Amino acid sequence: MEVKIMNTPKTRPIPILMYHSISNEASPAFKPYTVAPEMFEKHLAYLSQHDYCALTVTQLAAILAKPVPAAELPPRPIVLTFDDGFEDFYTCAWPALQRFKLPATLYVVAGGVGGTSTWLKREGESRRRMLSWDQLAELCAGGIECGGHSLTHPQLDLLPASRASREIIDCKLMLEEKLGRKIYSFAYPHGYHTRSIQRMVREAGYSSACAVKYAMSATNDDIWGLSRLFVSNQVDEQRLGQLLTGQNNPLIGPVKRWLAPAWRLKRRLASNN
Repeated sequence: MEVKIMNTPKTRPIPILMYHSISNEASPAFKPYTVAPEMFEKHLAYLSQHDYCALTVTQLAAILAKPVPAAELPPRPIVLTFDDGFEDFYTCAWPALQRFKLPATLYVVAGGVGGTSTWLKREGESRRRMLSWDQLAELCAGGIECGGHSLTHPQLDLLPASRASREIIDCKLMLEEKLGRKIYSFAYPHGYHTRSIQRMVREAGYSSACAVKYAMSATNDDIWGLSRLFVSNQVDEQRLGQLLTGQNNPLIGPVKRWLAPAWRLKRRLASNN
């Protein structure tokens, strides 16, 4: 009897880039989280020149749910994500994305819409302007995916369960009510989460969630803790190419995960002071 062996594709890497602010202005403490508009334009040009195919997080999540996700991906997949919902996404990032015809997923702190980034007081950025509801609605109508990023940007894993749950649920409810559309994806503020927090996100009705992990995602990644690559102000075109081909330090992600319990304790003690 002849035994047929099915040739299935191997696990494939998927870079999910994590941006915050696209701006030339930032306090020294917040500078690493900003990318100059001129450099961001060069990033997008690099992606275009190297034939990357951009997906939203929800599009990627749908592919990862398939029996053989590696076979469903485009040749060079990439996902562009932006955390927080700063106004400069509308004024700087979106025009560039439109020029290159690239989709993106924008994770919004729902309680900050129309106001300022009050959670960035320690970084000296508590007055950084956030998107308005009208701007956010225009972005969604223009093809940008909006995801949840909590109500007030707390460290969810340090909150009592009831408060953490409300941050996750109320964020989704507010965005859906104001925008008139379903919200499918979530990004953990600061990247911090636990299995319990993941369960809250699932039970709130989201279909995927992004963490940080400083690592490449892949077709076998955890859909409730998708790995992302942090794009800092030090990432030029050469460094971007290294990130996209997995040439970042392979120890960063594992070491950070190994230290997570101790770091969580330190954060908890600091929050009580």
